[in-house]
Amino acid sequence: MRHIHFILNPKAGRGNNTIDLALLNKHFDKKDFTIVIKPTSYKKHAIKLAQDSITENADIIVACGGDGTINEVASCLINSNIALGIIPIGSGNGLASNLNIPKNINNALALIKKQSTKKIDVGQLNNHYFFSNTGIGFDAQVIKNYEASNERTLSSYIKATLKSLKKVNKLVEVETSINGKTIQHKPFLIFISNSNQMGYNVSLTPKASLEDGKLDILIVKKIGAFKIFLFSILMFLKLHHILKEVDCYQTKQLKIAQKDKPLFQTQIDGEFIMVKNPVINISILEKALKVIA
Repeated sequence: MRHIHFILNPKAGRGNNTIDLALLNKHFDKKDFTIVIKPTSYKKHAIKLAQDSITENADIIVACGGDGTINEVASCLINSNIALGIIPIGSGNGLASNLNIPKNINNALALIKKQSTKKIDVGQLNNHYFFSNTGIGFDAQVIKNYEASNERTLSSYIKATLKSLKKVNKLVEVETSINGKTIQHKPFLIFISNSNQMGYNVSLTPKASLEDGKLDILIVKKIGAFKIFLFSILMFLKLHHILKEVDCYQTKQLKIAQKDKPLFQTQIDGEFIMVKNPVINISILEKALKVIA
């Protein structure tokens, strides 16, 4: 008998998902599976629900939501034998896209039933885990404005991006240490990625892999309005790296430090996070998460 716990974010995407016991019982025979559904009620609730499921001896814990919900559940399963399942019903679904997990709910459930697993790398920023990406600068500001809009659509993401452009002249000076090199700069963007998808089929690191034991880093130097527009166009064509202001790295770890501010505004897997530390250390944990894919 396999125990599968589904942690469901009922507000994911547009909040109109159809995951319930009636649907799950069609896919999982009661003779072979015990099914539990746990809906979340507030931000970070999925963490507590996942921890409870671990103590309840779940064999598989399925995150039903977007990258934020997946992050909360998966963060509880680092170096565990419990497998993470994913039903991507969020707005971006970057990690699920990288893992080729179907957006169709029935097809995603069929994949979970097969229970074919593999181990993937996990990123760590201080005491936070990330599975797709993290970043400081422009992308963190975009996520901050996106969350404030209370809408989870592509149009609201575009609006958040345009709003964030108004603050590109207020860049923070940082010191970045990577691969034995130290850089003093005011970057437009520092993007650290474990996967090749951000969501909405957009990628800043198309060559990134969940299984290569490395993080892909994109640093964009301070740029003006025209270059920002050009960068955006080239990003959709996956040619943004041709700009001279764009530097690409691969590494197992890096450090970013601020001199004048005690806090870092970051985004982690599409969620705005305020890190209460003037220094952030980022590293890769190889093969640390067991996932159904």
